[in-house]
Amino acid sequence: MSLSKPQARSGRNIFTSINTVSIGLFFVLISAVGLVVATQQQEANVHRANELNGILADKEGPFVNYLLVGSDSREGIDANELKTEHFGTVDGRRSDTVMILHVDNVLDTVSILSVPRDLWLEIPDHGKNRLNAAYSYGADVLVRTIQESLGVPLNHYLEIDFVSFKEIVAALGGVDICFEYPTRDYKTKLDVPTAGCYTLDKSQALAYARSRYFEVLKDGQWQIDGRADLGRIERQQIFLASAVTKAIEQTTSNPLRTSELVNAAINSLTVDSGLNILETANFLRPLASGGMQRFKLAVSPETIDDKAVLVLGIEAREVLDYFAGVSGPPIK
Repeated sequence: MSLSKPQARSGRNIFTSINTVSIGLFFVLISAVGLVVATQQQEANVHRANELNGILADKEGPFVNYLLVGSDSREGIDANELKTEHFGTVDGRRSDTVMILHVDNVLDTVSILSVPRDLWLEIPDHGKNRLNAAYSYGADVLVRTIQESLGVPLNHYLEIDFVSFKEIVAALGGVDICFEYPTRDYKTKLDVPTAGCYTLDKSQALAYARSRYFEVLKDGQWQIDGRADLGRIERQQIFLASAVTKAIEQTTSNPLRTSELVNAAINSLTVDSGLNILETANFLRPLASGGMQRFKLAVSPETIDDKAVLVLGIEAREVLDYFAGVSGPPIK
């Protein structure tokens, strides 16, 4: 894995971009590169999650909700890469990132909600557990968990995995991230020896985006980010701001790059059987421009069954009701 210093970029500070986009690892990127130019042949390469037929909510109504999932499935990664890239091992699959994209057709707005993977919920037919465990039982169980335990109907489903993430970063030629302090994560093997701005290659980019044991060297001591999953969501937002910016710059200066980036993204995308990807790209475009509203759930840390989890606070209901279409947007 390697780090390289990027060329100076006019007047742009990655840290100030955090509020422009929310996490998607991919879903933001496909809008930025102009997925609307994808051919019917490219769309045919997308895997369809037919197990969601009859489970997703009817899409008729004043709003449409998309469940966006970043999977940590190791499928397609050989044994050597699992070791050298420090993917680790998991029992089955886990959802590494979960978001709900809300398109309000009445207010003509797009909103996004990051759902912490450590959220403690009732998983249908499997008892209580963290949200990320629901995905191990299948995409259908994850969708049912969101709909039944959070009360938010879901109309469509989009998913990307680790392999796709690396292919996208490689197609971009790396992603530029600025570090205020020397940084490391002994789990993902993120290693930034000195403060500064770097171009992360595909391995270090994944290590950064997945980091949950994020440490910085400050005042001569290594200090861990105690925000755990919430800090990780924030870093993913920073990462996506940079990735989207680079994708836009590349495709604007060289339109031929659009097809290459789309191919890198689309080949291992999984969506529900009723999703029209070209149409959906139009909804995703505000993610790239920052023209959207971002929401987060009120949660509190607890230990349940010897597990460090997050529990919904009372204030979370207002946000969930908005995404469920039963109330207007919360006042921030």
